[in-house]
Amino acid sequence: MKDEARGAGRTVGTGRTVGPDRHCRRNGGDGGDGGADPLVHLVGAGPGDPELLTLKAVRVIEAAEAVVYDRLISRAILDLMPAGAMRIYAGKARGHHARSQAETNEVLVKLALAGHRVVRLKGGDPFVFGRGSEEALHLARHGIACEIVPGVTAAAGCAAATGIPLTHRELATGVRFVTGHCCNGRPLDLNWQSLADPDTTLVVYMGLAHIGEIAGRLIAAGMPPDLPAAAVANGTQPNQVVVTATLATLPDRVGGAALDAPVLFVIGRVVAVMAELRRSPSTEAPAAPPLFAAGASGQGQGGLRRHG
Repeated sequence: MKDEARGAGRTVGTGRTVGPDRHCRRNGGDGGDGGADPLVHLVGAGPGDPELLTLKAVRVIEAAEAVVYDRLISRAILDLMPAGAMRIYAGKARGHHARSQAETNEVLVKLALAGHRVVRLKGGDPFVFGRGSEEALHLARHGIACEIVPGVTAAAGCAAATGIPLTHRELATGVRFVTGHCCNGRPLDLNWQSLADPDTTLVVYMGLAHIGEIAGRLIAAGMPPDLPAAAVANGTQPNQVVVTATLATLPDRVGGAALDAPVLFVIGRVVAVMAELRRSPSTEAPAAPPLFAAGASGQGQGGLRRHG
């Protein structure tokens, strides 16, 4: 299998172009190239567990000739690719990008115009903090169709894997997703007053480096410091770790656990439901992933079965 993670391998040239009437499709068509116009599949790979891939995602990956993939795509998912498919790494870590976004965009264009069956494989869902819409727009501007294959976003996957409901009657009437990642070194620019609503579950993606600031700003905006909170590292995977705390103690708990990205934060009363479910004799403890609860409840390992 060819691997172009570092730019090695064959050079992809340009080819035919198509008219401006081609458009981005979400979950339409048969998933094949049909021998016609260039097409790129933007595929959500989910939070890591390969069993959470959609049937369509598996089918598209197995038929791919070139896959441009992100850093958090698991080996088990990459192994679904055909043996002869090109692998092009486009991963991003804090402070280090294998390729700029502009370079990734151009790779997709060149591969598609060269006539390859192209899959852009992204963690979670491509349209939830995944820059999938930026890539879809770039392709559209070059007359290249794309098809969006949705994936399980990290918030939903981690909720199922830990037993933390994102909404629960009388505990949370809504849920909000925000990113805790600073763009180009700029400070976090969030509506803290709006986010500090204890009746709404707050899910923070990519906030590990700034969790101290995030917790402090939320408390300053009026969110109760004793509100339950959790950090989920490597959610849905065998090495999953869960740290529970209050909003005020969350930064210290996370620092003491020395968590590595990816980490998802869930803040809200719903976090307390996890401990109650784990105490219930009617729930089944999972063989994997393990849970580590470092909260006031003193709970140890255990948790809900993720699926089934």
